[in-house]
Amino acid sequence: MSGQAALVTGSSRGIGLAIALQLADRGFNIALNGHSDGEELQAAENAVRARGVEVIRIAADVSDLGGHQAMLDRAESVTGPLTTLVNNAGVSVLSRGDILDVTEESYDRCMAVNAKAHFFLTQAFARRLLARERSADLTYSVVNVTSSNATAISIARAEYCASKAAAAMISRNFAVRLGAEDIAVFDVQPGLIETDMTRGVKDIYRKRIEEDGLTVMPRLGQPCDIGRMVATLATGGMPYVTGQVISADGGMLIPRF
Repeated sequence: MSGQAALVTGSSRGIGLAIALQLADRGFNIALNGHSDGEELQAAENAVRARGVEVIRIAADVSDLGGHQAMLDRAESVTGPLTTLVNNAGVSVLSRGDILDVTEESYDRCMAVNAKAHFFLTQAFARRLLARERSADLTYSVVNVTSSNATAISIARAEYCASKAAAAMISRNFAVRLGAEDIAVFDVQPGLIETDMTRGVKDIYRKRIEEDGLTVMPRLGQPCDIGRMVATLATGGMPYVTGQVISADGGMLIPRF
């Protein structure tokens, strides 16, 4: 889709990289983002460039609100005007455990990256879009990647759940504000996805899937599953829809008895 360009935060690996690759396959120019400019981010850049699109890697901490304008400027210096923002960067808790033992440091870290950064990077992106003339032939969108834990409690990661619930509400607020501008906002909520973040617990969950039917679809999700969903949304594959939660959880949260 010529003319489309996306900034994907947290895209050096896992879900973020899968999203970037799927968008690149659809012709999007891509701005990759990682916390540091290491081998992973460079490898991600090479993988996206192999799709034949323009790509830039941007090492930046999304929780540094003062750096958001510079991120967007750097992205557009290579990709051209951005049409899509994917807020995917996220962190887990510093330590799993009793909610009574959660530290302020872990709480603030989750909120800063998983919620506050979503809010203010979306704000900066939206202001940029509204300040320029936009093509009626292009799709403009914000896709926030939150989590099933926006609604499903994980008592050992309470501060993470709180941050994802905040991010989900942020998505809905921006959807209402930007709807009249024909900018769609979506909340993709992954469930059990096989990534580095779930490496330590994936065998436990796989056993629960196989033996207890934890998910309706009997498998762990893959990053490419999320990538295809986000690419569908960013290319206008769900027209006349905004503010919606896409539960990418294999049916895990369907009420059953």
